[in-house]
Amino acid sequence: MINNKREPIILFLGDVFFLCLALWFTLLLRYAEIPNQEVFQGHLAPFSLLFVVWILNFFVAGLYEKHTLILKKKIPAVIFNTQVINSIVAIIFFYFVPFFGIAPKTNLFIYLVVSSVLIFVWRFNSDFILGSRKKQNAILIGSGAEMAELLNEIKNNNRYDIELVSFVNLEDVGGIDFQTEIINKIYSENIHSVIVDLNNEKVLEILPHLYNLIFSGVRFIDMYKVYEDIFDRTPLSLVGYNWFLENISSRRHLAYDFLKRTMDIIIAFVLGIVSLVFYPFVYLAIKMDDGGPVFFVGERIGQNGRVINLLKFRSMSVSSAGGGIEEKPKVTKVGNFLRKTRIDELPQLINVLKGEMSLIGPRPETPSLVKRYSETIPYYNIRHLIKPGLSGWAQMYQKNHPHHGVNIDETKNKLSYDLYYIKNSSFVLDLKIALKTIRTLLSRAGI
Repeated sequence: MINNKREPIILFLGDVFFLCLALWFTLLLRYAEIPNQEVFQGHLAPFSLLFVVWILNFFVAGLYEKHTLILKKKIPAVIFNTQVINSIVAIIFFYFVPFFGIAPKTNLFIYLVVSSVLIFVWRFNSDFILGSRKKQNAILIGSGAEMAELLNEIKNNNRYDIELVSFVNLEDVGGIDFQTEIINKIYSENIHSVIVDLNNEKVLEILPHLYNLIFSGVRFIDMYKVYEDIFDRTPLSLVGYNWFLENISSRRHLAYDFLKRTMDIIIAFVLGIVSLVFYPFVYLAIKMDDGGPVFFVGERIGQNGRVINLLKFRSMSVSSAGGGIEEKPKVTKVGNFLRKTRIDELPQLINVLKGEMSLIGPRPETPSLVKRYSETIPYYNIRHLIKPGLSGWAQMYQKNHPHHGVNIDETKNKLSYDLYYIKNSSFVLDLKIALKTIRTLLSRAGI
């Protein structure tokens, strides 16, 4: 495999080890002597519950995910923010939830400092440790933007199990002496893997050469499977009628659909009841702001292309609340706050209870935008095969997701994430999105 599947396990075990080591150092500093087994175990019990919460926070923050180049740039800030949240949780835990009859307030503050230092040191050096393992040499054969992305990602990120020693652009394959420049290099460079775009018509010219390599123990990997595995999205250049017939089907998965609908009803009902406390305050705030209507009902395209009426707290001025395709929305002062806190979306829980939406799924678009995108983006309407959701895969992973207005390029990118979700939808994937949504809401990041 291209990604090291053991990496999350190593990171997890490393985090647990350094959290425990931090506790040992805390007791050493606090009591100025090596802590005995009884003292250490007496503190380990309450701190263990804290470790569970902290590790869960690491997971939600994405610290056990594939460290692509984009994520690696964010790691320092992610670790810092995560440790801040962990510290707040720890203070609340030990001050307001007494446990096992001890209240290690001083120990806690020492521990927060020591654990933060150790986690920072461990995580900043984990990239070197995980990237120092022996790698297999590989060659990349393909073309287009996807190959360029893969080439840049793999060559500049030591987290992967392979080392790209060469690449072949299929656009130039006609002028290449394949035997001399490629086959001989495969043998001389001890190449174990060939990542190849098997969907490219030009690869037919070199298939006989590649076939003979099977007898030399060389393994072949579909370039697009590698791309999807690394970037968590489906490359649109691959998508065609044959891809949909192979990977997407309207056949219902009864067990998954039943479980998802059950969870939608239970969670939406509970959250809906809890959210009622916000309604009087939102009502007063909107009325005091511009005196307009409290709710906004907008048409969206739902499952199978049906029009649904999406319910939200109104965040735009009355004149622009219609959401025209070329109209730039004018957000009110109260509406700006409602959007940042996601309170404006609470009434959509009613859409979930009615079965028009799910908690997890592609975000629904207005009919005007759907019409425009359907005319310019091939297979765009396939995203309406499933119910739209309050949160989705694209919202969690797309860096520059489109907001209102027309944005063809970013919507194409968004569709690649939607297709990935539709293809790989499962209860585990929904749970992962749900946990990440909680992190996004708490960090007030955009959805």
